[in-house]
Amino acid sequence: MFLCRKRAELMESIRTYKPTVSSVPQARVLLIGQVGAGKSSFFNAINSVFRGHVTSQAIAGSSSTSLTTQFRTYSVKAGREGKPLPIILCDTMGLEDSKGAGLDVEDISSILKGHMPNCYQFNPAAPLHAETHGYQKSPAVKDKIHCVAYVVDASKVSIMPPKLEEKMEAIRRKVNLLGIPQLVLLTKVDEACPLVKDDLRNIYKSGYIKDLMQEVSVRVGVPLSCVVPVKNYSGELELDLNADILLLSAVIQMLRFVDNYFDDLSDRLSSAECKD
Repeated sequence: MFLCRKRAELMESIRTYKPTVSSVPQARVLLIGQVGAGKSSFFNAINSVFRGHVTSQAIAGSSSTSLTTQFRTYSVKAGREGKPLPIILCDTMGLEDSKGAGLDVEDISSILKGHMPNCYQFNPAAPLHAETHGYQKSPAVKDKIHCVAYVVDASKVSIMPPKLEEKMEAIRRKVNLLGIPQLVLLTKVDEACPLVKDDLRNIYKSGYIKDLMQEVSVRVGVPLSCVVPVKNYSGELELDLNADILLLSAVIQMLRFVDNYFDDLSDRLSSAECKD
């Protein structure tokens, strides 16, 4: 009973969220991660919670190369006939450790700044440029990214290739320069720890998961409080209350970070006005 109420409260908080900047109707969160880490699956999982059953709108699965080849912006609806939620999840091509493969770091800059059009077809050999069809030359605040979520597979943290870590470090520097808040979604926690596989409620009791969270915090370069464990829906046919609560809590954390972005933005605007 308590869990049902908790889930309902979290869903209502997300449904009624409003960005503090009036010109922004929906917060935009960019999902970045290695091929197969669970970016598209995270959108599908959030969509599933609000639909009340397992869905698979975004192409997801396991492959050695990225199944996502386009830049896609996904709006989650509050139920089948419901209104779009005040959050857009932006999905990207997966990061790969080899040069000239997977998502290009330059393309990340275009996405962060709001230049990249929806459904843009990624070309690892040539990043987006100003002459590309659909390129947004003068993006507004509503077109930019307000929070970045790195999606990391908990069962592969210790074997993250050094070249991939370097790519993530380069991305993190770009994100920092733009003042965009960052967090980590630690996915597949049930595959990483038998205790959690046995019962998802053991997530914060598992010493192994705690160690993993600390390791990810160091490797990606974010504080431990910014590492959020989740369990996406992949092979399940039915929803699980404990998984739903983890997923919804992750979205709430994203929206809090989005608020930080807007607070920082208004502070910067106030400072600029003071100088004038």
